[in-house]
Amino acid sequence: MRYQPLSSSFYKNARNKFGKLLAQKSLAIFNSNDIYPIGADSTMPFQQHRDIFYLCGVDQEESILLLFPDAVEAKHREILFLRETNDHIAVWEGAKLSKKQAVQLTGIETIYWLSEFNRVFQELSTQCERFYFNTNEHYRQAVETQTREDRFIKWCKKQYPAHGVAKSNPILQQLRSVKDEEEIAQIQQACDITEKGFRRVLSFIKPKVWEYEIEAELIHEFIRNRSRGFAYTPIIAAGNNANVLHYTENNQQCKAGDLVLMDVAAEYGNYASDLTRTVPVSGRFNDRQKAVYQSVLHVKKEATKLLIPGTIWKEYHIEVGKIMTAELLKLGLLDKADIQNESTEKPAYKKYFMHGTSHQMGLDTHDYGLLHLPMEANMVFTVEPGIYIPDEGFGVRLEDDVVIQKTGTPINLMESIPIEIEEIETLMNN
Repeated sequence: MRYQPLSSSFYKNARNKFGKLLAQKSLAIFNSNDIYPIGADSTMPFQQHRDIFYLCGVDQEESILLLFPDAVEAKHREILFLRETNDHIAVWEGAKLSKKQAVQLTGIETIYWLSEFNRVFQELSTQCERFYFNTNEHYRQAVETQTREDRFIKWCKKQYPAHGVAKSNPILQQLRSVKDEEEIAQIQQACDITEKGFRRVLSFIKPKVWEYEIEAELIHEFIRNRSRGFAYTPIIAAGNNANVLHYTENNQQCKAGDLVLMDVAAEYGNYASDLTRTVPVSGRFNDRQKAVYQSVLHVKKEATKLLIPGTIWKEYHIEVGKIMTAELLKLGLLDKADIQNESTEKPAYKKYFMHGTSHQMGLDTHDYGLLHLPMEANMVFTVEPGIYIPDEGFGVRLEDDVVIQKTGTPINLMESIPIEIEEIETLMNN
């Protein structure tokens, strides 16, 4: 295993918290993700479904987790089904988890091979009244592909039409949104790896370098530090490309005098980090670039102070909008007439700052969290304001990952990653 897994006690605790929120006589089922095909015999690299990973730590395809707190036999209250390994599989793919290894990793005592699933599931179905299915209800989800979970739900409803059904996702949205100290340590490790990559490219970036060359430097540093790679598709956007919010082509040359916006970060052990920095291709900001940069940095610092327990996400963004509006007035990008003519639905600042300031992060870059609920201690949020000026050929976004505290300012997990103008210029010109 490339990364250091969390302790089995973490996974036990996660399952216990989940089980206490199930209705009586309920059985919850969690499936691994598919391995998705590309064409011929090619496939995408396997990525484990984050929910089954959160509950047991198994990072292997074709795994199924059953949680049934009211099972008649104690051994059936937690069950993990694994693909059976053998010598042939070990030669061609590498050995899979043995039952003993699975017990040590997950803390689950009852491990069956996948071939026994139908028999065991049939037995347990006679003891439960409802199934908890693991549907995807994230506010950003737009999945068109039928997943392994979708196929299972369809099969289960057909085989057991008399059972009631319920949803696991609302429970997991609450549990996963508040991070355990072990999880925060994994995110910190991802942030530390990201820092190494960023410091590496500061000495690499110069005029005539290509965006994809910067991407290559980053992935080299991430993988050599035990990351699987990027936590999300990297954005390396030089010049006007920075004004395309989800620019991912990364195929243009960096020109003297331009800025390059890099929204790129490493994962570690399936936990994400999320960083954005904007730096001068020639190693020095000009006066206008400095002014815009300092405004974005000011908004980021002030927005961070607002991330405290009890804050409502929607209200937070309204307050950040007010701070951004003041900076845009200072920069001459907005005037009094713009403010007089704005509306609640279309505030003036949105012309230059179109996206949200913060999202939760953890096992997913855009992680779980019910946005109508107040923020709590140990939630991890990004803070990522930006100002985008296509008419001037550049945009600036800055982003760090922070942990909300019971009292006081959040802890910045990226505190040591250079962000102040003077430090960036010094490092780029050494």
